Amino acid sequence: MGRSLLLALLILVPGCTSAPGRPVAGDVTPRDVLAGTPIIGTHAPALLPAEDLLALDQPMRAFLARHIDMSAGAAQRLEQLVTALGDERSFGLRYTDATRTAPETFRSRDGNCLALTNLFVALARGARLDVSYQEVDIAPDWQMQGDLFLFYRHINAVVDLGAAGRRTVDFSSEEPTRSENPRRVSDARARAHYHGNLAVELMQAGDPGNAFLSLRRGLQADDSFSPLWTNLGALYLRIDATAYAETSYLEALRRSRTDMVAISGLARVYERIGDERRAARYRELAAKFRNDNPFYRVQQARSELLAGNLDRALQHLDFAIARRPGEASFLRLRASVLLQLGDTERARDDLQQAAAIARAEQIPVASHPVRDGA
Repeated sequence: MGRSLLLALLILVPGCTSAPGRPVAGDVTPRDVLAGTPIIGTHAPALLPAEDLLALDQPMRAFLARHIDMSAGAAQRLEQLVTALGDERSFGLRYTDATRTAPETFRSRDGNCLALTNLFVALARGARLDVSYQEVDIAPDWQMQGDLFLFYRHINAVVDLGAAGRRTVDFSSEEPTRSENPRRVSDARARAHYHGNLAVELMQAGDPGNAFLSLRRGLQADDSFSPLWTNLGALYLRIDATAYAETSYLEALRRSRTDMVAISGLARVYERIGDERRAARYRELAAKFRNDNPFYRVQQARSELLAGNLDRALQHLDFAIARRPGEASFLRLRASVLLQLGDTERARDDLQQAAAIARAEQIPVASHPVRDGA
């Protein structure tokens, strides 16, 4: 699953954003959505156990004592930690789809990007490093499992080394790209990511009650994180609680008017209740904003490239690069297409520009590829 990490529960392949429409049922409030009565009734199921995402237990402290020289400088301690985690003889990590806390990941030595980043952040802080979570933009990645669409997001860690600059540590089974609009985020946001992932895993396991509780716990950590509201909408729509679903999607849009999923969810709500006028409006908006998304257009370019449609691939890439000219990965992909089309001069220009962007990058990336789990 490479660079994937946040599993967002979808009902429809996502579009983008729109101004909220009139509610189907104005008496369903966000408080009602968070009460969860249509899902869990008036009596909640057994509460999810409390978890400390970044706990540093005794085996983890012993690991640090073996591998980290606490008298060394910050850059050296970081190098020692990255080396120890990646060395098959001392530790070794496998990439799987599992969402875990830091202690769970330490014991299992596997997990998704969020789980591996949780482990790194906990150990890095134990090594007295100044480390934060970091969200990054990547091309959208959707996969289908049963009747659920899974939307993957990405998170990594950034270490502040003071005068020595910053290092980004990225756990992935693929090589990371550089120009990803990195944004430092709080531990609370990381907990929101964690509960969003966990909720999807619980849904896939046939446990909607605890999936709801996990989403609610994530919103208690960070209610500005729109994917959790979107997931609530999807959860309610699965049981035909359309008014609750609509309120959830509208709350997502109020928090992020560029939400990748909520507008498509609203289209599905209005389809479900037979309001074809509003459904068509949201479908059209979804298509418009999806096609305006440069990452989506790059994804389309890759599909056209695989199909041998070089001219169509180039059209998508021209659009994407016009929107995000600083994306070195876009430029390199377009150079590849141009070379196949015989336009070596433009290809050379793109490669030179991509190289210049890479040289100007201020935050070196410590790529930490991990093996895909069996």
